[in-house]
Amino acid sequence: MDKDRAIGSAKVVKGKLKVAVGKVIGDAKLRSEGEADKVEGKVQNAIGGVKDTLRGA
Repeated sequence: MDKDRAIGSAKVVKGKLKVAVGKVIGDAKLRSEGEADKVEGKVQNAIGGVKDTLRGA
């Protein structure tokens, strides 16, 4: 497994946590940062998946 996949998954979890905390405390900025982290993590995870596929080919 490529390190980008692991890092990307961690960013998604971090983003979900930020969104949840932002909702609880009513912080819109924290929620939007969390959403951005989730998107960044998903992209990085996808890049890692492509790298894994290319290595396997």
